[in-house]
Amino acid sequence: MKPFAVAFYKSKAWKTCRASYMERVGGLCEDCLKVGRFTPAEIVHHITELTPENINDPSITLNPDNLRAVCRECHAIEHGARPRRYKVDELGRIISN
Repeated sequence: MKPFAVAFYKSKAWKTCRASYMERVGGLCEDCLKVGRFTPAEIVHHITELTPENINDPSITLNPDNLRAVCRECHAIEHGARPRRYKVDELGRIISN
């Protein structure tokens, strides 16, 4: 997280908004659901990126229309990472995507 956003992400308002949004979408990654995968979401992503200029604007920071629940992999892809070609299951076995 960027230094200007630390206080926001620790705020009660964000924690409440995040929990409410996750509950609203059922705790699943919205990007994975679009392709038929059921993956737990771990991150509530802001569609419009937070900046020092908009960090105090609740219509950006706390607006459910500006949020998306995503898994770590989809969040990394959103920020420019290449998708992994394999995963490790709960038993430690390598499985392909």
